[in-house]
Amino acid sequence: MAELPHKLLRRGERWRAPYATDPAASRGRIHSEPDDPLRSPFQRDRDRIIHSNAFRRLKHKTQVFIRHEGDHFRTRLIHTLEVAQIARSLARPLGLDEDLAEALALAHDLGHPPFGHAGERALDEALSRYDGFDHNAQSLRIVTELERRYPAFDGLNLAFETHEGLVKHNGPLLDSAGKAIGPHAGGPLPFAIRAFQERQDLELHLHAGLEAQAAAIADDIAYDCHDIEDGLRAGLISLADLEEQPLAAAILSEIHAEFPGLEDARVVHELVRRTITLMIKDVLGETQRLISAKQMASADDARRAGKQLVRFSADLARSEMALKQFLTERVYRHDSVMRPVMLAEAMVGDLFEALFEDPSRMPDYWAEGLGGADPSQIARRVADYIAGMTDRYAIAEHQRLFDDTPDLG
Repeated sequence: MAELPHKLLRRGERWRAPYATDPAASRGRIHSEPDDPLRSPFQRDRDRIIHSNAFRRLKHKTQVFIRHEGDHFRTRLIHTLEVAQIARSLARPLGLDEDLAEALALAHDLGHPPFGHAGERALDEALSRYDGFDHNAQSLRIVTELERRYPAFDGLNLAFETHEGLVKHNGPLLDSAGKAIGPHAGGPLPFAIRAFQERQDLELHLHAGLEAQAAAIADDIAYDCHDIEDGLRAGLISLADLEEQPLAAAILSEIHAEFPGLEDARVVHELVRRTITLMIKDVLGETQRLISAKQMASADDARRAGKQLVRFSADLARSEMALKQFLTERVYRHDSVMRPVMLAEAMVGDLFEALFEDPSRMPDYWAEGLGGADPSQIARRVADYIAGMTDRYAIAEHQRLFDDTPDLG
């Protein structure tokens, strides 16, 4: 790995590289507010995200395993906290704004509906005639409209850089000609992003700052490493299976050599710890190499670099993709995982159909003003309501509206 670029790192102190996002130069908020005398704009954003209703609900939303009996399987909240820790571990040695990286990590999954990607697929299908559903766009919708905590505005009134990073952490959404690229190629951008662009231009043809990129790859690292642990705990994979994965095999070999006869539970924890460390060091080395090659002198240089700069090296990227494929086949698509996933997907579809047909079945706050409304407005309101549900609240609502609710246990 390249030499860390500042002596202050050795004392654990903070510093800011010239290519970092400077909170003092933030492009500001949609609604003007006085500066906070004790916190930077990005510290303030982080705190607003943590105190939001949507963040609190992550405690009872699915990560991979739906309503599993074990208390040790990860929820969406635990995953989010792990992503935030890894994002900070990347941001500090790179000289990035650690508070912005943390804020983006904490907000990145706010828009996930109940039951994880199963709920997202169900809502996307239900809204297929009304621009679909995308959890990243829903995260933006939450922090700009749906959270209602302040007397002067809807949403959390976050800084431009936080909105930008939330939307573009995986890369630009438009090409230079204004056509959708990436996951939205060939179609329109999600409704929430298009609507917000009219209020604040997020420069969707450019990359986000390096803090957002750090949060994005921290999400990948957390998924890979902690889903290994949960998959092992659930008995869906074994340590012997991981011996066939190049990345895990090399680390397991080191562990067995250093600690012969070590009990499996400790082997698993050491495997996860060392894998996270290896990935973080690799990202730091590759990112420093790319930053040096680009000779970046500002955060805007990073935005205009033409590619993600916070990334794995080519060798580790190949091993990481192989590990993802292994987890997809052996964990995410395992029968014991897929059965409740399919039932949950159908449950969310049922909820949407029932509430769209009769919005008065929603609480008064959500049903208000929908009499005679356009179907697209009703569909979006119903989707907002369902997307905000926790797993257990969605189950309770299904039991209230239907005679037969499947057991997801």
